[in-house]
Amino acid sequence: MKRIYAKVSVLHILGPAPKFHRYGWFAMQHDHISPDADARTYHQPVMLEEVLCGLDVREGGNYIDCTLGDAGHAMAILERNGDGRLLGLDADPEATATCRQRLARFGGRAVVVNANFEDLEPIAQAHGFVPADGVLFDLGLSSRQLDAEERGFSFRRADPLDMRFTPSASATAADIVDTSSEEELADILYQFGEEPRSRRIARAIAAARPIANTMELAEVVRRASGYGRGRTHPATRTFQALRIAVNREMERLEAGLASTGRVLAHGGRMAVIAYHSGEDRIVKRFLEREQGMGFRRLTKKVIKPSSVEVRQNRRARSARLRLAERV
Repeated sequence: MKRIYAKVSVLHILGPAPKFHRYGWFAMQHDHISPDADARTYHQPVMLEEVLCGLDVREGGNYIDCTLGDAGHAMAILERNGDGRLLGLDADPEATATCRQRLARFGGRAVVVNANFEDLEPIAQAHGFVPADGVLFDLGLSSRQLDAEERGFSFRRADPLDMRFTPSASATAADIVDTSSEEELADILYQFGEEPRSRRIARAIAAARPIANTMELAEVVRRASGYGRGRTHPATRTFQALRIAVNREMERLEAGLASTGRVLAHGGRMAVIAYHSGEDRIVKRFLEREQGMGFRRLTKKVIKPSSVEVRQNRRARSARLRLAERV
């Protein structure tokens, strides 16, 4: 068996956890993970091996991916868990259609459902995934969503101000931008985007309404923010905040985490990758509340992607992974 070793700058694991070593090396069993022929066209799964090891993926196990995206994590889990099964959820119907195609080779072992993870418990019950051996949340956008035209997640083109994960949902980013009061807009930008100049930007947005598209909004924010040129576009926090508000991401995350405790088997693992400090705070506080009662934290600190991974995939730079075990 060929073993390829990769450096990981992570991990203070509490108690036994296979394959992790503090500031050490772990073995990646690439004989179980076959590369996808067209993988370059899809979202690159973040901290893939750390997730597989953290979930302690085993042959015959049943796992749930609450945020399928492009099915990168899901595919690797199915390749590693032998004859086990995987339930994959995604609120985006385009993502679920793509994932059904990508996971078709696994037959009935892969169950794909177009749904938000706030409905995790009834869906897992309906498909026979309770109790589950592991549950994964990879929060935020996939690269394909970010790059897709007409979805409004990117400010690189003049796309409609949409930002909905589920196209059938009622509220869009345009609704929030054009109908919210200046104070409401400032609160959204500060709470969900942690934008320090939220009031100045909200004032500029209110004065510029109606705003036609994403590029126009980005320019309004750029002028109002006063930020100079840098690695991060001045509108990044604003777009993040609007996306979170449109999709009620914080509220739904709370519901999804609570459901996980009722879905996981005792000894089952939960892995959560967050890209926003607000999301990570919700996960951290949930685990603190549940420590010793419903969950046991497997890491003292968040796990961050290696410098090698960040160089290869810049969108992984803000990722933070937390692991816990059901007790």
